[in-house]
Amino acid sequence: MPATDHDATQFFDGLVRAGLIVPVGVPGVFGRNHVFEDVLARFDAQVARLADGADYFVYPPVIDRRVLEKADYMDSFPHLAGTVHSFSGKELEARKLAARIHAGEPWGDAMTMTDVTLNPAACYPVYPSFTGVVPADGRLVTMVNWVFRHEPSHEPTRMQAFRVRELVRCGTPAQVVAWRDAWLERGVALLASLGLPVTSDVAADPFFGKGGRMLEQSQRAQKLKFELLVPVISTAKPTAVCSFNLHETHFGEAFGIRTPDDAVAHTACIGFGLERCAMALFQTHGFDPAAWPGAVREMLWP
Repeated sequence: MPATDHDATQFFDGLVRAGLIVPVGVPGVFGRNHVFEDVLARFDAQVARLADGADYFVYPPVIDRRVLEKADYMDSFPHLAGTVHSFSGKELEARKLAARIHAGEPWGDAMTMTDVTLNPAACYPVYPSFTGVVPADGRLVTMVNWVFRHEPSHEPTRMQAFRVRELVRCGTPAQVVAWRDAWLERGVALLASLGLPVTSDVAADPFFGKGGRMLEQSQRAQKLKFELLVPVISTAKPTAVCSFNLHETHFGEAFGIRTPDDAVAHTACIGFGLERCAMALFQTHGFDPAAWPGAVREMLWP
């Protein structure tokens, strides 16, 4: 039975009481205990099992700042970005900095932007490695990456730092679209097999500003983004636990990626929000995995 009445506060408090998450004082940031991590890892293993022999890579939670610049990320999502700043002064400036901190004064202006940013999208680290001509059958890559979004919130499924099981397909338009469509069906089947009441819908990214509304409308009209939705904190507005994004030539042009016929390569990505998928399982089946339905336990704990 559901863990709560699909209420954000009830769900957050229930996760805390069960010891599954540990608040650390910053909205959208919390620790996870071993039970939460076990469920997350076992769900991720189910996705990895379906990954079509994709090349597996691991990237750190920071990326080259030039990746954001080349991908025009700041044009569309400046409100979500997290740049990394460090102190670069000398001893006198360091003493002044410490004095300001101890006095409770602002000190951000004493820091200097570095060459890295926090990774804002799980697929971003891989595109520079595609630069050049991809094989005739394209490229297929999977990763589990930490993602940062500056969206502080007390709503438990809206985190500032979270992990995504990402799959990225690169190749011709036909290759990429066929792969995206096949995974849309595969993703629904996987979540349904775990007893989750999943639906799919056309979606749009949270573009910034007035111009962003036009981009959202265009993205929806072209059906470039789909999401898989599961009720976690609301039945009227279910939570997106997985997204499917068709980029067309955006990253191919930005990073000089071409197919053997010298055309600009197309790309698409699929991302399962691992914390959100784990939360969907806890909300749907209860906070104690030992009491989950037998069929679900057999899949996750074979």
